[in-house]
Amino acid sequence: MRYAYYPGCSLLESAQEFDVSVRAVMERLGVVLEEIPDWTCCGASAAEPVSKLMNYALPARNLAIVEKEMGGIDVLAPCSACYLNLLKVNKEVIGNRGLHGEVNEVLSASDQRYFGNVKVLHLLDVLLNDVGAKLVKEKVTDGLKGMKVAPYYGCQILRPYAVFDDPGKPTSMEPVLKALGANVYEWDYGNRCCGASLMVGHRDVAIQSVAEILNGASDADAIVTVCPLCQMNLEAYQAQAVKAGGARVPVLYLSQLMGLAFGFGEDVMQLKKNLTMTAGVRDMINNKVWRQLRQTESGEELTGVEP
Repeated sequence: MRYAYYPGCSLLESAQEFDVSVRAVMERLGVVLEEIPDWTCCGASAAEPVSKLMNYALPARNLAIVEKEMGGIDVLAPCSACYLNLLKVNKEVIGNRGLHGEVNEVLSASDQRYFGNVKVLHLLDVLLNDVGAKLVKEKVTDGLKGMKVAPYYGCQILRPYAVFDDPGKPTSMEPVLKALGANVYEWDYGNRCCGASLMVGHRDVAIQSVAEILNGASDADAIVTVCPLCQMNLEAYQAQAVKAGGARVPVLYLSQLMGLAFGFGEDVMQLKKNLTMTAGVRDMINNKVWRQLRQTESGEELTGVEP
């Protein structure tokens, strides 16, 4: 299995632990990730309010590079926002003759043109449908039996395009978690919005969303995410959410959890970069003490940061 890897901006900055753990885990699974040469920002959530054309042209440029220089192999995008932005080029530009022409006119300035022949996949899609839970299970050396894990999907990999999962009741993470030996925590907040960028303009609304999600996972040992923005909101603002009535719950990326089950140590998985992965919580995970990890044995609280 070979993919054109699009890390995106977050995975090289604020979500480095996501990037590192994805690369390590996929290599263990025999997946070859070839980073797209000279890739650029997909536009994230900032481009569209400025220019709808730029909102399409930025991700289209990356797909054009894959199409022209990498033989048009499938693109793997771990970041949910990047995945959505790349995917919407195929969904909204290709087939729209006028818009497609405008986008290619922009791309022509850098001697590029996108014909629409590159498939865009999210990490979960690859793990579920290409890699498969059976292979994941074969690579487990340090299983997570008994650990109650709440799978958190967020919005962007599910809406508006239901490519590989049900937006109303997503389950694509469950086979992977079960293959790791973990218990899937049953809850109704896996597809609930974390507030996303409302955390900037309407923080009170976003904090309440985070508090409700954390409360929904109050009896879980951890929440796992596949989105840097969701991870940021659930971790960095957890202290404020707790003040608003939310519970304290450790949060980590699915790829980090997979890495731990595959025998990679906490240093390799960069758990210290996770704001809720305190020394006490990391020790409990290492020793497989699944007993409400949101508090350490010394009563230490998960506090996050106050931006």
